[in-house]
Amino acid sequence: MELTDVELDGPLAQRGIGIIAPFDLALERELWRWAPLEVSFHLARTPFEPVAVSLEQAELVSAPKHLQTATRDVLGVYPEIVAYLCTSGSFIHGVEHERRLVQAILDAGAPDAVTTSGALVEAVRALGLSRMSVITPYDETLTRRLEAFLGELGVEVLHSQYLGLGGGIWRVNYRTVAELILAADDPAAEAIFVSCTNLPTYDIIAPMERELGKPVLTANQLTVWSCLHRMGLPMMGPGSWVTPLLEREGETAPGKEHP
Repeated sequence: MELTDVELDGPLAQRGIGIIAPFDLALERELWRWAPLEVSFHLARTPFEPVAVSLEQAELVSAPKHLQTATRDVLGVYPEIVAYLCTSGSFIHGVEHERRLVQAILDAGAPDAVTTSGALVEAVRALGLSRMSVITPYDETLTRRLEAFLGELGVEVLHSQYLGLGGGIWRVNYRTVAELILAADDPAAEAIFVSCTNLPTYDIIAPMERELGKPVLTANQLTVWSCLHRMGLPMMGPGSWVTPLLEREGETAPGKEHP
């Protein structure tokens, strides 16, 4: 039996994304569902902090020295971009702080860099959003910081819902998230943003968009979208806003999620 050229050529050429994850991230699998087959995610985690989900924790996990150490940990596999996969850690001190985090990652040697909140900025501008609703698993303090961050972008937050959780965010079920999205919606809101990279959202995005007739933007979705967009690759999976946006920019519309 002879091997074919296809078999001998091996797998698709791998293209890497470095991920700086907070120590408690439990949704790595959700990242892979957004990406085409040739993309690989290489994760490094920030140090463990014995602190509940809070403003204090967000400040600890987003310390520039931790981001730079994690960046260096993934550079050995030559990622094309390094992403700080944390919403609260990148919005807590406003837009300028988010830019400083990106610069810290670049200064550590990353060829390109993005944060989850930076990806939110890109989506807001690309979609021309000025009125949104938000949901978070955080307490009121962190939720108000997110509202202030969006306010810096000229976005009015019409309504917000939050769970007030101090941990175990990845255990929240889809029904709870869907109910929060419905409760947060406002007829004048142009989109809903679901914050936190540790909050499960993948399978409810499409049904929620059908129900509400508007984009439902989530933290992991936006982060992966921003990375793939910079790499010239399509995003897999749900998100009704992605296809028309890419078509406007003359790029290839995303296909269906791979198995």
